[in-house]
Amino acid sequence: MSTKQVRIAALAERFPQRAFTSLAHHIDAQWLKTAYLMTRRDGAVGIDGQTADDFASDFEANIQRLLEAAKSGRYRAPPVRRVHIPKGDGRATRPIGVPTFEDKVLQRAVVALLEPLYEHDFLECSYGFRPRRSAHQAIKTVWDELSRMGGGWVIDLDIKAFFDTIDHRHLRAFLQQRVKDGVILRLIGKWLKAGVLEAGQWQKGELGSPQGGVISPLLANVYLHYVLDEWFEQDVKPRLKSQAFEVRFADDAVLAFSNEADARKVLEVLPKRFARYGLTLHPTKTRLVRFRPRPGQRAETFDFLGFTHYWGKSRRGSLIIQRKTAKDRFSRGLIRIAHWCRHNRHRPLRDQHRELCRKVQGHAAYYGIRGNMRALQTFRFRVSWIWVKWLSRRSQKGHIPWDKACKLLDALPLTPVRIVQQC
Repeated sequence: MSTKQVRIAALAERFPQRAFTSLAHHIDAQWLKTAYLMTRRDGAVGIDGQTADDFASDFEANIQRLLEAAKSGRYRAPPVRRVHIPKGDGRATRPIGVPTFEDKVLQRAVVALLEPLYEHDFLECSYGFRPRRSAHQAIKTVWDELSRMGGGWVIDLDIKAFFDTIDHRHLRAFLQQRVKDGVILRLIGKWLKAGVLEAGQWQKGELGSPQGGVISPLLANVYLHYVLDEWFEQDVKPRLKSQAFEVRFADDAVLAFSNEADARKVLEVLPKRFARYGLTLHPTKTRLVRFRPRPGQRAETFDFLGFTHYWGKSRRGSLIIQRKTAKDRFSRGLIRIAHWCRHNRHRPLRDQHRELCRKVQGHAAYYGIRGNMRALQTFRFRVSWIWVKWLSRRSQKGHIPWDKACKLLDALPLTPVRIVQQC
């Protein structure tokens, strides 16, 4: 599989303007088997209830049947099962689409086919859901570029319901600039039209690509590559008076400028650009931030990928850009911990302690970046007392004395937090 991907990548680099008409022949039984190994086995099941074990029970026959259906055009993409997960502070929810397991395998195979092709086209400013790229790299790039410019004016970009409003007509046009293989385009078209099943009601897929599908992040990157990245790099930057840069992770993006007039000009044009392709910028969340310190004035702050960026002082007293856990992410983490403690307080203490240590470690694995130690330690402290609070409610007394709580936390301390990401 990797040899074929290398070949596709080499052709994409050799012919940067060519639309490829023959790609589907790379997908064979072995390609699907590899896609199966890359698919999570413990994910939620789709509308048919099929699990990874069910698919593996007659593995060879299922692979062959899936391959023949995809190649012949007989494959029918089932609707995705829609579920809602908490968003932000826990009051709002985010709709997630859960495909069937067969759909996940086939989508994974198509992603593996298109990924090396589009990796040549995607720009350096794009970090989301790409091989060997991460959110921490995007955060580091923002820090490096803003530090180099000495701050500036930042457009904090927020696209309203992006995944739900992707225009299929424009998406097909973007795809056909590089892919004209009928089998691949037909499969993608079927996934886009499959619709969603929610509370027993089927909704036709006329717009959008449901979050949760394996193919959705790639399609989102293709869409925003043409709508935002390429436009900003080729059309906008040459017309600016001074420096500017963009960093995008999926549908989260920041545009930064060293000149205020440039920033305001781009902010005025952005809604028109996005409206042309059926997208809407969030009227209150999209904003221009003066991220440059002035004597006697505090610079504004902005959030990106769960971190609040702000100006602070180093140990030597000089102004530097610092990052800390964003308030909504900090609160959301504690709300989830409290929910878990409430529903698991009946379990043995050591089992609870082991699981809470894992949760604290998981939090620190993402938020453990340079300069964020205080927020990490505060999070660990708050988790300890949330645990004590819910342990107090295991009995009729309803309260654990202070000295007893301290003895418990001394005997079963949570894992110490540390800086993990040097970005």
